[in-house]
Amino acid sequence: MNIEHIQKEITSLREELKSHGLYQQLQTIEDIKIFTQDHVFAVWDFMSLLKTLQRELTCVSVPWVPRKKGKLTQFINEITLAEESDVDLSGESKSHFEMYLDAMRHMGSETHKIEVFLSKIHQNSSIEEALDFAEVPEAVKNFVKVTFKTIYSNDAHKVAAAFTFGREDLIPDMFIEIIHQTHEQESFKDFLYYLNRHVELDGDSHGPLSLDMIVELCGDDQQKWSEVLVTAKEALEVRISLWDYIADNISKHKLEKALS
Repeated sequence: MNIEHIQKEITSLREELKSHGLYQQLQTIEDIKIFTQDHVFAVWDFMSLLKTLQRELTCVSVPWVPRKKGKLTQFINEITLAEESDVDLSGESKSHFEMYLDAMRHMGSETHKIEVFLSKIHQNSSIEEALDFAEVPEAVKNFVKVTFKTIYSNDAHKVAAAFTFGREDLIPDMFIEIIHQTHEQESFKDFLYYLNRHVELDGDSHGPLSLDMIVELCGDDQQKWSEVLVTAKEALEVRISLWDYIADNISKHKLEKALS
């Protein structure tokens, strides 16, 4: 088994994700607000995947020793730098998650659940306890649980699989176009900035380097390659389930609005 085999095996799931009905549902500013209140959990848990890989591919312990990972060390450090300490619209250093949360607040999206969840994490509650306390929807809860199941496996190749294959682009151009059509652009300038930063920072080298990371972590170990395939499929399936839920939620709100 090799990287080409993995890509071939997950093609149908990737196509299902790319052609998901959620994208047709996102037509108004209100739709974007509903989308963000659930998607923000995926923005948050992405950072734990990234930090796990940073721990594996760089040295974050003392005394420091070189890890000899070359381009992969640079790759992970570059992504971490941008994701954890980018510059927001006002020139303040912030993580992309914090920028996303700020943008949600400015556009009037619901942030209560993610804020309650984070407060419990700060109090050292477990992921499951925090999700339950915040009364997070089941589909969102399952998405985060699958992410942390992968992280807690302590298998870097599995984490790399979730990171590489399970984090699909959200077609930021579509969001930008929706916002440009509104007369309330001032409320959405932070979200536009966040989306544009992702477009700018998503360099052409990131895709190939993430695949190189899988190859290096698996080597000739066929068991690891098999586990990468299972993890990649699971990450895509749970993303599709999350998209299913959000699409249904948006449809529900549209119907309620039409009947009111």
